[in-house]
Amino acid sequence: MNYKEIHPTGILSSFVKYFWRYEHAGDDVEYTLLPDACFDLVVDFENGVLENIYLTGIWTKPITLTVTKGATLLAVRFKIPASERLVPREIKSLINSMTILPQDFWDIHLTKSTEFEEFASDLSERMIGILKQQPEIDLRKLKLFNLIYSEQFHSVKELSELTGWSSRQINRYFNQQLGFPLKTLLNIVRCNASYPHIADGKLYPEKEYADQAHYIKEIKKYTANSPGQLYRNENDRFLQLTAFKAP
Repeated sequence: MNYKEIHPTGILSSFVKYFWRYEHAGDDVEYTLLPDACFDLVVDFENGVLENIYLTGIWTKPITLTVTKGATLLAVRFKIPASERLVPREIKSLINSMTILPQDFWDIHLTKSTEFEEFASDLSERMIGILKQQPEIDLRKLKLFNLIYSEQFHSVKELSELTGWSSRQINRYFNQQLGFPLKTLLNIVRCNASYPHIADGKLYPEKEYADQAHYIKEIKKYTANSPGQLYRNENDRFLQLTAFKAP
């Protein structure tokens, strides 16, 4: 498995979790993608030729994906604030699905190679330019998402108090923008934070879960598998768990 990540700095870090690249030289393979509280822009090259550009929604359940022989995927994993600032359409209707974008989106069709660092640099420059043209973002909203993605696992009430944004306003925003409440996102973030531990064989709950039963129930709710099944990762089908072990 040839997998790499590049993490952004500065202003982009509030909107982009990381850039990722996955190259597959073997036979066609089927993977299961697990919910991770982000959405992606995926550029699919087949044997060096641009095939499609995909925009995904937020996953709230496991999704099956087939990667073909000779595919190279270059992607941006977005944090939710990017849905208002960077992408060309709403993502509420893309929950657990994806859409194809025009190949000239962000001039990606002009890309001459699948060089990862160049891809990340070019898209970073473009996104920073877009952000500079946007009006100031509500600092309460920015603080809210920084806290969410920090994986400190605050409750909705605590987040409301920390940001000065009422729980009612927060949940109205989430339902309008994403189609589900903040509590659902917090559960997914907590679940996602468990994946590295599961990949290492730590099949007991961290402090954010009440007990073992609660832990197993929540993991199964969002991944459709028990922690033990995820750890066994038969045929490396759980892409994120396999990536944690990639050299």
